Amino acid sequence: MNSLRTATMRFASLASSSAGALGKRDFTRSLWHMTKKPVAAGEGGSDHVTVLNLHKPSINCTCGCNVHTKCERELVEFLTEEIVAERKVQKGKSVPSTLDGFSVKLTGADVELTKQTDKEKVVVSFNVNHSVDSEEEPEINPNADKPELGEMRSKPQFEVDIIKGNSTLSFTCTFLQGEAQEGEYNDIFSIDEMAIFEGEWNDKVYAVAGDVLDGYLYDLLINLLEEKGISQEFAEKLSDLATAHEHTSYIGLLEKLSKFTAGGK
Repeated sequence: MNSLRTATMRFASLASSSAGALGKRDFTRSLWHMTKKPVAAGEGGSDHVTVLNLHKPSINCTCGCNVHTKCERELVEFLTEEIVAERKVQKGKSVPSTLDGFSVKLTGADVELTKQTDKEKVVVSFNVNHSVDSEEEPEINPNADKPELGEMRSKPQFEVDIIKGNSTLSFTCTFLQGEAQEGEYNDIFSIDEMAIFEGEWNDKVYAVAGDVLDGYLYDLLINLLEEKGISQEFAEKLSDLATAHEHTSYIGLLEKLSKFTAGGK
């Protein structure tokens, strides 16, 4: 037990020092493996048997099909529990069809928000892949079955295209990390890049980084985005939408993996 606790604390220290690189899901999955009881050395194993030995393939499937390996059965068992746990913490069961006057279109991991007026069209697009992180640093209790982590939120990089005729003013925006310090603007996103082009975008189009723009020009562009509906409040709602869609997609992925492993079509 002491060795397991030491290993868990070492793992927690590694997770904390990796600056949030290890998410809630990876952490939970790893602890599930670590708390599995290893094979005793006197039961046909060696003195160096570890939890990894539990995943040696076996065709002795309890369902009688003689196809599933031991690892596949354990994977399906874990996925069944994980899907139930994820559904319990799921906040948004569905993604709204509109958001502050923008129509919402979902294509796999891609999300596109569109608002059309007589003079122009505004398109906000992003992808929810690799966009989730914990809002707070986890406080790890090695004695707990599962650690309590901060809320997982999706904060994807997003593109804003303001289209007039054949011309497009394009912005690449990113959510800011942490809270604003005293004396700073309370912005939750920033402009990473700006470009303007005719027709379709290509690699030859010149783009300027947001951090080299004149400060006053940068503020005017932020005001322009707000005028077009891309305010700080809108960005917060965009994050809510992205979080709901990413979580639904993640649960769907787990269900597909379970069905695939179990041999379903």
